[in-house]
Amino acid sequence: MSNREVRIHPTALVESDNVGDGTEIWAYAHVMAGAEVGVDCKLGDGAFVEGGARIGDRVTVKNNSLIWHGVTIGDDVFVGPNVVFTNDMSPRAHKPSDPSLWLDTVVERGASIGANSTIVCGVTLDEDCMVGAGSVVTKDVARNALVVGNPAKQIGWVCQCGQRLNEELNCVSCGRTYREEQEGLVEERS
Repeated sequence: MSNREVRIHPTALVESDNVGDGTEIWAYAHVMAGAEVGVDCKLGDGAFVEGGARIGDRVTVKNNSLIWHGVTIGDDVFVGPNVVFTNDMSPRAHKPSDPSLWLDTVVERGASIGANSTIVCGVTLDEDCMVGAGSVVTKDVARNALVVGNPAKQIGWVCQCGQRLNEELNCVSCGRTYREEQEGLVEERS
């Protein structure tokens, strides 16, 4: 168990008692009561984490990203600047929605979400997938898949190290090899 201090910038508003050791929360970020933030996380300037959101360990949330109730982010995830999650499929200002009808979103371990992407509620981004900058994700993303566009579509596969795989599903950067299965890629072990 670590006893490293949580570092909170003087302009940040942290209302949650559940922020892990070693986490850094920068200027004008807001973590509401009821939010959970793991150990060794970095929340950039202007990031917003609503009560009912859960962030794992060693997660980087870049500036101005919005993480709402019902979003669960696994360990070692990268959330780029200005990423927006949603949680209500039919919002109306004149008719407040029932939180019990909101859809949960899950981002699994090691996923990366590029700048200015929107993640529509009710989807799962599986382990080590990568969402290209500016994408709008409207359906589940498979493990190690590389998706881009609006709506996001798969254009290839990425390695655990973050590099795009070649057609043989090999990583020329780190040497890992993969095989394709129904739920995504599985690393070949020698």
